[in-house]
Amino acid sequence: MSQVAFVFPGQGSQSVGMLSDYLTQFDVARECLSEASEILKLDLIELISNGPQEKLNQTQITQPVMLACDVALWRVFCDSSDKRPVVAAGHSLGEYAALVASGALTFSDAMTLVAKRAQFMQEAVPVGDGAMAAMIGGDEEHIGQLCASVAKDGAVCVPVNFNSPGQIVIAGNTSAVTRACEKAQSYGVKIAKQLPVSVPSHCELMQSAYDALLPLLKAVNFAEFAFPVIKNVDAKSYSSQEELATCLALQVVKPVRWTETVLAMVSDYGVTEIVECGPGKVLSGLNRRIDKSIKSVALSSVETMTDYTG
Repeated sequence: MSQVAFVFPGQGSQSVGMLSDYLTQFDVARECLSEASEILKLDLIELISNGPQEKLNQTQITQPVMLACDVALWRVFCDSSDKRPVVAAGHSLGEYAALVASGALTFSDAMTLVAKRAQFMQEAVPVGDGAMAAMIGGDEEHIGQLCASVAKDGAVCVPVNFNSPGQIVIAGNTSAVTRACEKAQSYGVKIAKQLPVSVPSHCELMQSAYDALLPLLKAVNFAEFAFPVIKNVDAKSYSSQEELATCLALQVVKPVRWTETVLAMVSDYGVTEIVECGPGKVLSGLNRRIDKSIKSVALSSVETMTDYTG
C-alpha cells in the first residue's frame, strides 16, 4: 500500500481561470471561495475567473487567493475520498493550507493571517526595490558564491528557495538580483530569469514583516494535528503547537527548503506518492526532479481528481 503525502503550492501557481471546472461542478469549492471572499471583502470567484492577471499577481492578492484555492481543492478531495495523507507540507504560504488540512489551524484564522502576512511583506520593501530570480542548472555552492559576489555596499542577494536539484531561487535588492542574473552563466547557471513578483520573499529584507507577524501568530489558538506537517524552515515536522507561531513567522525571512522536505517525506515517512493539492503542477514537476521514484499526482483538474479518488 502506497504511503501518500499531500503538498500545497504557494505564490507562482496562480492564473486567471484556475479552478474554473471545480467552481462549476462542486458546491464545496464555491462555498470555500465565498467564505474567503467574505473574510477578505473581495470577490475571489470573479477575480480568479476573469482577472486581470496583473491584479492576481499582486502579493497582497496572490497569497490569500492561493490559500483559498488550495483549501477548496482539499475540501473537494475530502468530500470525494476517505484517503488521508501520512504527512503534508506546503511551499511558502502553502504551509498554511497544509496546517488547515491537518486541523491545526482554522480556515478563517489562516485566511486572516495570510492576508496580513502578504500586507506586511509588501510593506517591508518599496515596490521596485526588491526582486527574485530563478537560477536553472546551477548548484547550491556556486549560486551561493554568485550571490555573495553581487551583495555589496549593503545590498542583499541570497538563495531563498531550494526547490529541486538544478533549481534555486534567489532574492534581494533589485540591483543585486539583476547583477546576479547578468553574471549567472559564469557561475554555471544555464538560465537566470527574474520572476514576476512584487516582494523579495524569504530573505532578511522581510524582517519588518517577521516583526509584525509574530505577535499575531502568538495570539492564535492552534489545535492538534490530524497528521504531521513538515516545516519550510528546517524540513522537519512540527513537534508541538508551540512551534507554530515561531516557525511560521521565521518562514518569511528564512529559505524554503523544498528539496529537503520531499526527501524527508521519503526517509521519515516512507512516502511513495505525493499529491499536489492546488492550482497548477509546479510542485509535481519539482518533486519528480527531487526523487524520480516518487509517483506524482496534481489535482489541478476535475478529471485528475475524479481519476484519483475513483
